Amino acid sequence: MDSRVLVLNQDFSPLMVCSVERAFILVYLNKSEMVRSANGHKIHSITRSFPMPSVIRLNRYVNAPYKGVNLTRQNIFKRDNFVCQYCGTKRDLTLDHVIPSSRGGPHSWLNLVTACKRCNARKGDYTAEEAGMTMLSRPFKPSYTLFLRDISGMKQEEWDEFLLSNG
Repeated sequence: MDSRVLVLNQDFSPLMVCSVERAFILVYLNKSEMVRSANGHKIHSITRSFPMPSVIRLNRYVNAPYKGVNLTRQNIFKRDNFVCQYCGTKRDLTLDHVIPSSRGGPHSWLNLVTACKRCNARKGDYTAEEAGMTMLSRPFKPSYTLFLRDISGMKQEEWDEFLLSNG
């Protein structure tokens, strides 16, 4: 069971992603309810079978004040789909400052992109425009729900209703 389950707070806001096993236990112990099953997939015991959860909702509200995405190397790679933002390759990736840090460019979501070592060296201490390079997409600060969707590693249509309305 490699699948993941979207966990909703009591108010149906996205809270986290967990394993199918953990979600099943929460439903079985009546700590949550199943909102969506995983398209006919089942969990089997020796004598019974149960629908596999895809989305569950907690029975109690959990206060989760911070719902942001931490600025990390890995999260920037995820945001940029592990693709160099200058040439499109997926090999030898590193981070690049859009405005070089030597020129006061901040270490932020809006100034960091994924770049291959070759493009990063070619760009050097210049901006992309000064180096004659164009970016495939502009950097942006991702939302929490975007990362919840992508953390599963697979497309989860059952999640869209809950993530798109809160994203």
